[in-house]
Amino acid sequence: MKRLFRWVGRCIAGGWRFLTFCRTAAVNLMFVVLVAIALVALFSDRSPKLPDRAALVLSPSGTIVEQQTEFRLGKQLLDDEGPSETLLQDIIDAVDHSAGDPRIQAIYLDLRKLENAGLSKLQEIGSALKRFRGSGKPVIAWADYYNQRHYYLAAHANRVYVNPLGGVLLTGLGVYQNYYKSALEKLRIQFHVFRVGQYKSALEPVLRDDMSEFDREANRAMLGVLWSAYTADVAGMRGVEPASLDDYINSFPAHLAASGGQLGVLAQNYRLVDGLKTRDQLREEMIQLVGEDRSRKTFNQVAFADYIRYVRSAAPAAADAEKIGVIVAQGVLLEGSQPAGRIGGDSLSGLIRQARSDNRLRALVLRIDSPGGSAFASDQIRREVELARLAGLPVVVSMSSVAASGGYWIAAAADEIWAAPTTVTGSIGIFSAFPTFERSLDTIGVRNDGVGTTRLADAFNPNRPMNPLLAQSLDQLMQQGYRVFIERVATGRNMPTGEVEKIAAGRVWAGQHAQAIGLVDKLGDARDAIAAAAQRAGLVHYQVEIIQPPLSRRERLLRHLGDLVTAALRGPLEYLIPEQLSWLKRQLALPETEWLNLKDPGGLYAYCLGCGSL
Repeated sequence: MKRLFRWVGRCIAGGWRFLTFCRTAAVNLMFVVLVAIALVALFSDRSPKLPDRAALVLSPSGTIVEQQTEFRLGKQLLDDEGPSETLLQDIIDAVDHSAGDPRIQAIYLDLRKLENAGLSKLQEIGSALKRFRGSGKPVIAWADYYNQRHYYLAAHANRVYVNPLGGVLLTGLGVYQNYYKSALEKLRIQFHVFRVGQYKSALEPVLRDDMSEFDREANRAMLGVLWSAYTADVAGMRGVEPASLDDYINSFPAHLAASGGQLGVLAQNYRLVDGLKTRDQLREEMIQLVGEDRSRKTFNQVAFADYIRYVRSAAPAAADAEKIGVIVAQGVLLEGSQPAGRIGGDSLSGLIRQARSDNRLRALVLRIDSPGGSAFASDQIRREVELARLAGLPVVVSMSSVAASGGYWIAAAADEIWAAPTTVTGSIGIFSAFPTFERSLDTIGVRNDGVGTTRLADAFNPNRPMNPLLAQSLDQLMQQGYRVFIERVATGRNMPTGEVEKIAAGRVWAGQHAQAIGLVDKLGDARDAIAAAAQRAGLVHYQVEIIQPPLSRRERLLRHLGDLVTAALRGPLEYLIPEQLSWLKRQLALPETEWLNLKDPGGLYAYCLGCGSL
């Protein structure tokens, strides 16, 4: 029996040693593979090879943004849909450079992976496509289906095709949201709200069961400007009347029935597309246009990602050139230092100070794409803009899709403000909110009691009723915060305080209207704002420099290794991670929840809740 036990013990020990050997070998093998990948990446020629004759495949993916969010390895590994963001400037630079590149004979628009983009960003891309067409080269668009965002860009093509079984789906623009007043009452949650501005609708969802007339009026006016711009641009490019697009949508069932239920035929009848083509028919047309890639059995083409790498490497900056600095301020305004894709009071202020102390910079352009956030962080950044101006550095603000509430707070201190006609801005108002759950707890028999040394000892205890002293204090702080906001705008815009109050009250404005009432100086895109900054600095020849936080050697190494690991492991992980997990990850990453991260020291927020969805 002892021999049997010894034999079993030796078998278990041997098996364990074998498992340890396999585990060690697997780890070492993976390490060797990663080192090999790193060496190949570091020492191989990574510059893209461009054919002598090809089409640039313009394929924006995910959301079009002014600034990509901070690198996160886990996000890249889990995202099996490709990159979730595409830089607006990358698209514009690729299109503009390809117009003068003799190897690029055409642009092919592949819009399948485009998920979201503000109208002003689509308009900037549309302008770049117009410049490309001005070089005499064609733009070709094809898709199985076009949604509203896709079709705006497709309308700028010389020839627009759709799959015979596909079509064009336009819906118009709208602002719709859930309202929770009744639900909160049923849950017996007390939501104590303090706000200034009759149009400040950021917290209406917890106060009402429907949209207020003030909010409805402001949204209707703003949406009217955006939709008019959309229909005018599309109709102008397609040679139809803007009213025909409204008719296409409003009588959609009748028109679809008249077209035999064929959405593609309906789009062709309304001149939204030039023809119905299958994928192979489109491929043949492109081969006739730019030649055939026989090895891949398709037309000669250059991927957008490869081409933008070529563009970046082909344009080295001159070290001694006078420069216009550009700082991107994108995302929710938060306290402290924040990663790219969010605006930190400390981090953005530091970049502005860096620009102020850089003797090579003759002017600064602040590109804002933000619905606002912390009032404290907003004023911290505004002060740095003011100090830059006082130091003699001209500061021009360029508004992207949204520059509202706190986003406008920091813009008001600039020498000059540019916005697109479709920019959402204004929302000059302020709010604070504090929920208490004493009624909810009471329904399950939970009571809260105790003693404190002062009348404010229970001020921020959510299990107790709202402290009346705190309520009075917050109301006074709210009024003072609103007065400060008004004064900052009045000083920055050189307007009487009374005039600012008339156009404030938390109301949102489209850029077109904002210019008419004095909140914006001129209408134009980032190129126009940079040219205006150069003019203020007295420059004719200059270079544009994007000002970003410098990466340490360690951060650069980690970012590079992260890219390599992602490339090596993404394929295998696609088989290991269920689609349901990827879907859940995307839902939890919705930008609409960003406002939950707000932590203003004084509890005061200058934020436009619905602006980010436009």
